Amino acid sequence: MNTVATLLVGVVFGLALAAPPGPMNAVIAEEAVLRGWSAGTRAGLGAATADFLFFVLAYLGVVSFVQSVPRLQTAMVGVGGCLMCYFAVGTARDARASFRPTTGEDPMVEEGKGFQKALALALTNPFQVLFWLTVGVGMLRPGELDVLAPLPLVGDGLAGALVVSTGSPALLGGFFLGVLSWVTLFPVSLAAAEKRMQAIGPVVAVGSALVLGGFGVYFLYDATTAVLAW
Repeated sequence: MNTVATLLVGVVFGLALAAPPGPMNAVIAEEAVLRGWSAGTRAGLGAATADFLFFVLAYLGVVSFVQSVPRLQTAMVGVGGCLMCYFAVGTARDARASFRPTTGEDPMVEEGKGFQKALALALTNPFQVLFWLTVGVGMLRPGELDVLAPLPLVGDGLAGALVVSTGSPALLGGFFLGVLSWVTLFPVSLAAAEKRMQAIGPVVAVGSALVLGGFGVYFLYDATTAVLAW
């Protein structure tokens, strides 16, 4: 039972990283509604590849080194912000092509580079780096984690009810299973929705551009503020 619980908690950790709205899901959504579920899945695999690379770097201790060099973190935030703004412009251009005419052939949307875009964004995404500096490192350390004990009010009563093994293959396998489940099912659902309601394509494309641009500006502001404080 401990192995099953550990696997399920790993899945939850994976979904907790992959599912929240943000730059990665904006790229996945754009690719899925403009180019189909397979393009969206490829973009998702780009983000998942970055997580695997972070996993290797965390295992080797490199991620902890990043934590000890604030200026390197600031540089990553700045590069990530620039990339997000750049991709936001491209996404906005793609959004115009996503409006389907009432007659004639559907507009052609150029083949995307979702895998490369998602990979580059994920490697410079401060949120993703922060996850691996905290939860990710904790998952790798051998030990036990009482999942329910920290809960407010009810934690004392539930202490010991769900204890999982950290640093175990079950936890790490569940984590990547959760990530892969999201990057597969999310684009499939969006592509299916776009086929049934074609108006969703432009809405998602414009929304993706706004999300990427918003996060890009925020990260650039954060990096600029940090540089000025040096």
